[in-house]
Amino acid sequence: MNKYVKNFARYRYLLIELVKKGIKLKYRRSYLGLIWTMLEPLLTMIVLTIVFGQLLGKGDRLYPVYILCGRLIYSCFSSSTKIAMRSIRANQAMIKKVYVPKYLYPLSSCIYNYILFLLSLIVLAVVSVVLGVPLTWHVIEAVIPLTILFILSIGAGMVLSTVCVFFRDMEYLWDVVLMLVMYCSAIFYKISSMGQGLILIKLNPLYGIISNFRAVLLEGHSMFNSYSYGVSNLKLFAYSGTCSVVLLIFGIYVFKKNQDKFILHI
Repeated sequence: MNKYVKNFARYRYLLIELVKKGIKLKYRRSYLGLIWTMLEPLLTMIVLTIVFGQLLGKGDRLYPVYILCGRLIYSCFSSSTKIAMRSIRANQAMIKKVYVPKYLYPLSSCIYNYILFLLSLIVLAVVSVVLGVPLTWHVIEAVIPLTILFILSIGAGMVLSTVCVFFRDMEYLWDVVLMLVMYCSAIFYKISSMGQGLILIKLNPLYGIISNFRAVLLEGHSMFNSYSYGVSNLKLFAYSGTCSVVLLIFGIYVFKKNQDKFILHI
């Protein structure tokens, strides 16, 4: 274990440079640059509110905040995993020339997407203040679901980056999976209106993260002793946290076991 820690410390500056590079490339040739990080979720919120507001959020003054909470978290997970999945192939030229710990590529992809996600939370804060969301001290607990989101993204990114090297069609399959994840995350609807589909939603760890985030921010409740539409937020926290940690351990194991074979397939 000590060997891996020293190896990570040795290449930490390269990791920082890869993160910087990822942020710069994401907004290359873009006039708005980082402003788009905050503008895109705001425009998406407006569109979804217009489309679904009268149907699903009628009479709910805070419905735009409800949408924005779910949309931001889903977008972070989606972007992180998609870019991490392609990270090994995208950096194949460097991998073939010099030795660099290969896990740095999917890890840096998840980190820089997470940084952009944190910047986009500024929009959520502004919208919450404008719409009069009653903030309580429980908002501090938001750090917990956001940390779980980061762990889940890295775990999924490690698995996907490994699989995509050997099975490139995974890129297209993952788009389909992400669509299923999105509709099972209750981004623009409330699970109180769901019937049999509720089981599928509860099995989605991303929904647990979103629900806990909404509980502390939008509802002003502690995620440890509250319920969201009849579902215990504590149980959702335990489930999403366990899934994230297990996926991270599995992702690291799969990546480490197969990383020496990457050079033969990229």
